[in-house]
Amino acid sequence: MEPVKFYFDPISPFAWLATKHIARIEAAGVRVEMEPILFAAMLNAHGQKGPAEIPAKKELTFRDVMRQAQAQGLRFVGPPGHPFNPLTALRMASAIGDSGERKHFATALFAAIWEDGLNPHDAAALTEVADRCGLNGAALLDAAGTPAVKQALADSTEQAIAAGIFGVPSFVYQGELFWGADRIDSLLRRIAGERIDEAQLAAFLAQPPLAQRR
Repeated sequence: MEPVKFYFDPISPFAWLATKHIARIEAAGVRVEMEPILFAAMLNAHGQKGPAEIPAKKELTFRDVMRQAQAQGLRFVGPPGHPFNPLTALRMASAIGDSGERKHFATALFAAIWEDGLNPHDAAALTEVADRCGLNGAALLDAAGTPAVKQALADSTEQAIAAGIFGVPSFVYQGELFWGADRIDSLLRRIAGERIDEAQLAAFLAQPPLAQRR
């Protein structure tokens, strides 16, 4: 069966929450493959600000994250500052060729940042996360600084944007996009075979707008 692509950036606390449901997705009989992408590049491509860049939205975002974490019995600590620069962490993930190892590192990275308060700018701490996953953290950190890995992350991000992905976490299954940690149930229904009326959707989207925002 075709895998589910899980597009992530550790800057997103909702992507952290989504990692807690990977087992549910895989229990439906599909493999989850983690795809690192740079959220900031997506914001730039669409001319948007991130939630943490809008004060009122930042408070609401983290109030919601803390509420969801509490409901799921998860410890929330968070990084020492937000937003942060996730490039080194993303490039380390990009440098991992094996899908299973990348998933292991990515989920451990999310837990370290959002549950344990790891500083994503601390290269030694990132290396330690990789080492705990049975990987060579120092080698991954070195690889993260190479032009090839930097380009690989940039290419993955551009390809995701071209495919219509605009945020994280995003899941793609058989060409269909599911955006947000709160869309996992919808994803599971799709995996189980549920469909919407595509002709009705196309007809609705073809209708002209009744108003335009200035």
